This record gives sequence, C-alpha cells and structure tokens, in this order.
Amino acid sequence: MVDVAAHAGVSVGTVSNVLNRPELVAGPTLRRVRASIKALGFVPSAPARQLRAGSSRSVGVMVRDIGNPFFTEVLPGIETRLSQEELLLVLCSSSDSVEKEAYYLQILEQHRVPGILITPAGQDISHLVELRRRGIGMVLLDRPGADSQLCAVAVDNVRGGEMAGAHLLSLGHRRIAFLNGPSIVRQCADRRKGLDNAVRAAGLDPDEVVTEITLPALTPREGEAALERLPLREGPTALFCVNDTVALGVLRGLEQRGISVPHDMAVMGYDDVEFAALLSPSLTSVRQPKHQLGQAAADLLLTDARGDSGHWHQEIVFQPELMVRASTRA
Repeated sequence: MVDVAAHAGVSVGTVSNVLNRPELVAGPTLRRVRASIKALGFVPSAPARQLRAGSSRSVGVMVRDIGNPFFTEVLPGIETRLSQEELLLVLCSSSDSVEKEAYYLQILEQHRVPGILITPAGQDISHLVELRRRGIGMVLLDRPGADSQLCAVAVDNVRGGEMAGAHLLSLGHRRIAFLNGPSIVRQCADRRKGLDNAVRAAGLDPDEVVTEITLPALTPREGEAALERLPLREGPTALFCVNDTVALGVLRGLEQRGISVPHDMAVMGYDDVEFAALLSPSLTSVRQPKHQLGQAAADLLLTDARGDSGHWHQEIVFQPELMVRASTRA
C-alpha cells in the first residue's frame, strides 16, 4: 500500500479509502490511484478488508506479564503476521490479575477489536468463550486448549519438564529443587508434571527426589529470595527453575553466596530467552519456538476473526528443545 501511495502521489490513507470507501475519494484521485494499483500489480489484502468490516483495525494481545522476556520474544511473530494484513497490535498485560484481565477485555470489546490473542490469568476461560460467542475472534496463546470452542497455540510443557528432569537425572542428580510458580498457572503445573514423569521413568519417587518451592512471582528477585528457603549445603544438588527469569536471580544469588555453578550446584531454566546463552555460566534451558508460536497464533486468529466457513477450532502444539549449556555440565 505504501508503494501505491508513493506511485500515485497520495497518502496511504487515501489508498485505503480507494480500496475500502471509494465514495469518499474525488474522481481524478480515484482514477490515479487505481491506475497505480494496476501498474504495480498490487493485490489488496482481502483478509484485512474483511476484518475491518464493522470493526477496528486493531487486534488485542493480552499477556500475563509484559516484563517477562518470553512474551517480548513471542510478540514479533504476532506483529509480523498482523502487519502483513495491515492490522495494528494493541498490547495489554493482566499482571496475572483476573480483575485486570476483565477490565482490559471490556475495553477491547468497546473498541470493537475483531480478535484477541490471550494468555489467561486464571484457569476459568468461560468469559473468553462468551466473548467469542459475541463475535470476537479468540485464540489462547501459550496455553493448551481447555475448551473445544476456542483455538489454542502452545508448547508441550509436560514434555519440556520431562526433558529437563531426564537431563538432570542423567547427570546423577537425585535431589532436585523445583522453583515453581502458582499451580493455577497451567504452564507451571505442566512443567512440574513432566519433571515427576521423568523421575518415575528413572524408577524413583518424586516425593523423595523433588523439593518444590512455590514463588509468588516469576521474577529474578523472587528466584534469588527462594535460596533462603533451601538448605543449599546439605540439600539439593540441582535447581530447576520454572523459567529463565527466575534462573537469572538464582545464578546471581548463588554467586553472592560463593556457590559454584555447576560444580556445587546445577541450574536449569525454561523458555531459552535471548539472555540465557549470554549469562555466565551460560544457562541450560528448555527452548520454546517463540517466534513460530506468535505467528501460528496470529494465523489462527485471522481465520477465526474473519469467520471463514472453512475455519475449525484447533490446537497447535509445538515441541520444546533441550539446550544444554555450562550451568549443568559435569
């Protein structure tokens, strides 16, 4: 559209009017823009035009924590796909608050967004199903589909937990502390389930191998503070952090206490965000395909929001990948 505007010597808004509201454009300008469209072989985006009918040109994206690097690395995949359809991204953060989530959802509905990508703050998604019934496209992001009425894009967190657990067990660790988030967060619960599966697969009892520390927030500060709740010298030999942000605080706290990683304590993260490989020691982590996750979610939302006759609700589950680095090597 930008190229057409430059060729015709008009604004992008004028080109948009020619495509969507030609009655607003003066005859000579209308003919000039149409000539440029033909000369350049420009093909208007039908999906974008369909989405705009009776709705805004913005798509809502609701994440649980805007400060979590995982979400900031998912967003480019979403933005890339939406920009191809000339749609804007409106970002909201629930801060893991159900009340705040409800507030932002109300605002987005009032602004007539055609669709919303959301990582729910709680387990109950009935309100999201209701919004979709009222005509707003809805896709769960980084959350398995708990209801057949909604599409979902996620990574197999149970498998990721299994991979992390198997790796630590293969190194001889038999006392593992799992620094977890609230059990109400599905991703946290699934990673713990995977860890327990790996322990059982090794013929061991999770109650004897795994010590869980529940954190009130998944931040570096809480990761570091969790060390005060562990008997580090006589306790676990490995720390499995539910995400890399927590692991960042753990590594800092261990260094301040003079505990060598990985010689005295192995540390593993989850997500494999960009900084994981840059830490010292570099952090072993479970990689999630974040860019692909975002693009796939946006693709599903576009078809759902358009109400395509061929659209059917589906769940896309990506597989994680173990990235072994210095923080767990023997």
